[in-house]
Amino acid sequence: MKLLVCGGAGFIGSNFVRLRLASSDDSILVLDKLTYAGRRESLRDLEENSRFEFRHGAIEDPDAVARAIDGTDAVVNFAAETHVDRSIAEPDAFVRTHALGTYVLLEAARERGVRYLQVSTDEVYGSIAEGSFSEASPLEPSSPYSATKAGADLLVAAYHRTFDLETMICRGSNNYGPYQYPEKLIPLMVLNALHSDRLPVYGDGLNVRNWLYVEDFGAGIGYVLEHGIPGETYNVGGPDECDNLTVVRRIIELCGADPELIEFVTDRPGHDRRYSLGSEKVAALGWRAQTRFEDGIERTVNWYRDNAWWWEPIRSGVYREYYERQYGTALS
Repeated sequence: MKLLVCGGAGFIGSNFVRLRLASSDDSILVLDKLTYAGRRESLRDLEENSRFEFRHGAIEDPDAVARAIDGTDAVVNFAAETHVDRSIAEPDAFVRTHALGTYVLLEAARERGVRYLQVSTDEVYGSIAEGSFSEASPLEPSSPYSATKAGADLLVAAYHRTFDLETMICRGSNNYGPYQYPEKLIPLMVLNALHSDRLPVYGDGLNVRNWLYVEDFGAGIGYVLEHGIPGETYNVGGPDECDNLTVVRRIIELCGADPELIEFVTDRPGHDRRYSLGSEKVAALGWRAQTRFEDGIERTVNWYRDNAWWWEPIRSGVYREYYERQYGTALS
């Protein structure tokens, strides 16, 4: 296939592109706006691959989308504003990308009869005290981030029902791994621990997440792209659940940092307590998570330790200003 991968310079998108080029004969065109978290550096090792092409553009720009989608067989849309904290401070960017951008992509796909796969999140379901969400669970988002992602999902489903467009949705649990921007929990804690900076933990730190190694999510998306049923949604959940405080303490051990660096900070507004996804539907397509959290977190810490070339420009740039606004303290 020839794939148009939107948001392919971001964390999950770049890992998917790398995995897909290695495991298939597909050619891939990446369309990315290159926001603060979408970085060409995340695709640096693919630049000489003859089956890879990059174009700079936004999914909310109809002209950029039209030029990119022509001649493609399928669209995989990773393009998103992803950080909940930023959605609370500046929700307008999330509305533009998730609502308007998804609409522009769907219209272009409908005009050309191109298959469309939307990459979404477990956060659209809200919080669950026990058990796991299924694809039939109601959508009860808690933040502007998850609300706009839920809205985009509903629009995708509507285009299948109304226009018979071949659409599918993949909802992943909390991803972690290489190339993740350090505003997110795991890379934030890894880099702070390596620099002996404070480790800011929201609330009591006992919020539980269903951790999914990013390459496993990419493989799940591939299974849905190849074998999924149009009009269906597929949850892709990780094999292990763990609360945030336990994650932070394990990172401290792996980095050889001081446990006293942990600092409990005011909780995030509307902070969901627990996420958990049941993955029976995608498992029926043949997918299984390959990476247990204990192995994945060690691989992730080692990647950040060994790839300062990727994160040093971030940590010395505008991210420092964001971090100080968010946590009221400066990085070393």
